[in-house]
Amino acid sequence: MTGPLERVDDFPVVGVVGGGQLARMLQQAAIGLGVQLRVLATDRNDSAGQVISDVRIGHHDDPVAVKEFADGCDVVTFDHEHVPPAILRNLIDHGVAVRPSPDALIHAQDKAVMRAALTEAGLPCPKWAILDPGTEADVARSTLDQFGERAGWPIIMKTSRGGYDGRGVWVADDLGCALDIASSEELIDGAVWLLEEKVDFTAELSAQIARSPHGQAVAYPVVRTVQTDGICTEVVAPAPEVSSDHAIAAQRIALQVAQALDVTGMLAVELFDTSSGLMINELAMRPHNSGHWTIDGAVTSQFENHLRAVLDLPLGSPKMTAEHAVMVNVLGTQRQGLYATYKHVLARDPQLKIHMYGKTARPGRKLGHVTAVGSDVEDCRDRAHHGADYISGVIDE
Repeated sequence: MTGPLERVDDFPVVGVVGGGQLARMLQQAAIGLGVQLRVLATDRNDSAGQVISDVRIGHHDDPVAVKEFADGCDVVTFDHEHVPPAILRNLIDHGVAVRPSPDALIHAQDKAVMRAALTEAGLPCPKWAILDPGTEADVARSTLDQFGERAGWPIIMKTSRGGYDGRGVWVADDLGCALDIASSEELIDGAVWLLEEKVDFTAELSAQIARSPHGQAVAYPVVRTVQTDGICTEVVAPAPEVSSDHAIAAQRIALQVAQALDVTGMLAVELFDTSSGLMINELAMRPHNSGHWTIDGAVTSQFENHLRAVLDLPLGSPKMTAEHAVMVNVLGTQRQGLYATYKHVLARDPQLKIHMYGKTARPGRKLGHVTAVGSDVEDCRDRAHHGADYISGVIDE
């Protein structure tokens, strides 16, 4: 742990709970704005801890550690959504601005709460129901059977809390399978089973907006995302083969979500594009993987606009700086010595942008991302995939 840094002039201190790659990339934006970041990390070698000088060591669910970390911060924001609401309300009671607020953040922490709020607001969602893990066997069987009949088998079963990157999500082909999942999988405290219709979609889209406390909001171009085993592997901006009217409809949904839930900062609304229209899949109230392309492909990155929003500064332009941008995640394999790959990748394509997160490689882990921008979307896809695949060891030439 380092000691407190002296404040420079009247520039604010922004506290970021969580030491992952999102906090790391917030530092890039903070440097330009002259804003000082402080991060609450579990280890000095966490992704953000390597690049942010003011690091406090502690856990996000420790009220004492969070309170000590927040002392002296002008605003507290997040690298992840997992801080208990009671801890955040305690910060507010002590005069710390928390953005997004715990009343908004709960909708990203608990998918069941999210579904109820979005449905009440009249926003498009898949068919859904709740099953409490303590429900008696006969009642659980009836609930699952009735929902399966209403939504059609197979159905999706999610833990309402704690799942990410494909974890905490199961597909139940029939009633027997659903009963086996419900009886064999243990949920974390406070979680329930969220039962959802398995949506037949043509594409997965993400609509990102930034919203400030006084209500200013800007919308980024809607992007297409590709998920592999539950992990985002590719983002294409703007979403190909999506009409301007359809993209505007997605942006409008994101703006409606932000207003209904009073979100401050970046909001990502993940959407299913179906033959009958758009449906909301999940929400993230922070910078999001689907917006990493904005570092190299937009006038104002999602990270800078998140800082602007939580500080209630005027928001920056979300416009693209090129016709197309494609981001591909670098996922861990057995390859070591990733830095040695740079000579080939950068010599082959000097316009490619590499962003690595300072993480130890292990299979499936997000180690970084590669972005290509240009006038030809397929060329951008080929270039970004080649760079990411060579770094991770999927290809060797």
